[in-house]
Amino acid sequence: MSATVPAQTRRKLSPVRVGIALLVALAVIAGGTLAARTWYSDAVAAPIEGDPWFAGYVDVTATPSYAFETPVNSAAKNVVLSFIVADPENACTPTWGTAYTLDEASTALDLDRRIARLGQVGGEAIVSFGGAINDELATVCSEPTKLVDAYASVVDRYKLSTIDLDLEGATLSAASAERRANAIATLQEERATSNNPLAVWLTLPVTPDGLSPEGTDAVAAYLAAGVDIAGVNVMTMDYGDSRADGQSMLDASTSALTNTHRQLGILYGKAGTDLTSATLWSKIGATPMIGQNDVASEVFTTDDAEGLNAFARDNGVGRMSMWSLNRDATCGPNYADVTIVSDACSGIDQGETLFSAVLGKKLTGAPQANVIETTAEALPAKAEDNPETSPYAIWLDDATYLAGTKVVWHRNVYEAKWWTSGDLPDDPVLDLNSTPWKLIGPVLPGEKPVPVPTLPAGTYKDWSGAAVYEKGDRILFEGLAFEAKWWTQGDSPEASSTEPDASPWVALTVEQLNAVINE
Repeated sequence: MSATVPAQTRRKLSPVRVGIALLVALAVIAGGTLAARTWYSDAVAAPIEGDPWFAGYVDVTATPSYAFETPVNSAAKNVVLSFIVADPENACTPTWGTAYTLDEASTALDLDRRIARLGQVGGEAIVSFGGAINDELATVCSEPTKLVDAYASVVDRYKLSTIDLDLEGATLSAASAERRANAIATLQEERATSNNPLAVWLTLPVTPDGLSPEGTDAVAAYLAAGVDIAGVNVMTMDYGDSRADGQSMLDASTSALTNTHRQLGILYGKAGTDLTSATLWSKIGATPMIGQNDVASEVFTTDDAEGLNAFARDNGVGRMSMWSLNRDATCGPNYADVTIVSDACSGIDQGETLFSAVLGKKLTGAPQANVIETTAEALPAKAEDNPETSPYAIWLDDATYLAGTKVVWHRNVYEAKWWTSGDLPDDPVLDLNSTPWKLIGPVLPGEKPVPVPTLPAGTYKDWSGAAVYEKGDRILFEGLAFEAKWWTQGDSPEASSTEPDASPWVALTVEQLNAVINE
């Protein structure tokens, strides 16, 4: 997000194993697609504590100044004030957008008084460090003690219970990430001992596939440093080429959140803290850019906002924000080109609708209520698989699966994206492209194995290694029906499972078997 800157070995399979694999392959098309679920599909638990909350970002240095201390509605009473960055002349001095030191902001913007007034009307201010423009403190302040003091000066001055670290671009570099994480861990520990706990949110860029490698590295760095992360807030905006053709802004955003949920579970697990699905959702936030985004083809509408709010409430997302409250209005007639992003209006015709009211609907919690210590949770034991109640064969570590094959593992249905053998279906990978399995959804109550049609005896001759077969010839091998893809002699159909492209044989599909039976 940006802010205004003033003036700136192959394995040989036994016939039994190959039979199992082929039976699974035959059943691929018989099943319908189930609704996608998250990685922790068996976990059922309430979030750790606190209700979901909404807080819109406010660009403190933007002109005209936004009167956040006078909320336009109940949803807008909590705000994220942006952005604290380093002074260009003094790397360890915090400023508002390089335009004002903390003292200068108090005088020129009356900021201290306005924050106090917000508290009087029941609101809460969060302060965000970083942003897309200018240097976040840790990127240039390399002295650990001074860096901690810089963060502390902001937290103490504004009596903050929650801070937001908006990490983008160069701010995600490894060197500054480690400095920042260590400083925040120190600050958090100091405040905990004085009975003033500090909640820390990481705001990170995202694609429909989830966090980037730099983003997951950042989360891992904070966990490794001992930071008690309140949550990860993803910027559901400016997707660019990562958004598929025809994919709506709402669909891209819900996909981004779902994949972030999966990644966050893996990251916490690797750090030694297992969290349930519900708790993970409570540690996720979403921040769309309302109206016209920085990418010209991306427009986030009020309908998108309604859908995102519904998704958040249905899943128990812990936080909702938006960029920004300054922009939550229809542009006036004198704003010539709404496709150019404005700091003071959304670029779309909102009518009387406010994005803050739509995105914040029924999110009545407060940030301060979430200032608690993260605790490890015991996940439910992995469910035992039962062949009698599984629609597809249960995954085997020494079986081979063709693309499109469906299996059951820990009471979930997975589909092979490409040829695979020995790859765990629920292997917790951060990048979905590195696993051959796609999670389709859970085994539903009352499900039974998908029946595979049995051909009448004598329908086809058994395969013979001495026989010559032409394209289209059909045979039986280990009780399963195959069709020749081209002229062949001596090539066992068994190889079709391990080398499907090179094998001259392909197993008949369920539809083909049914057609033969019904002839």
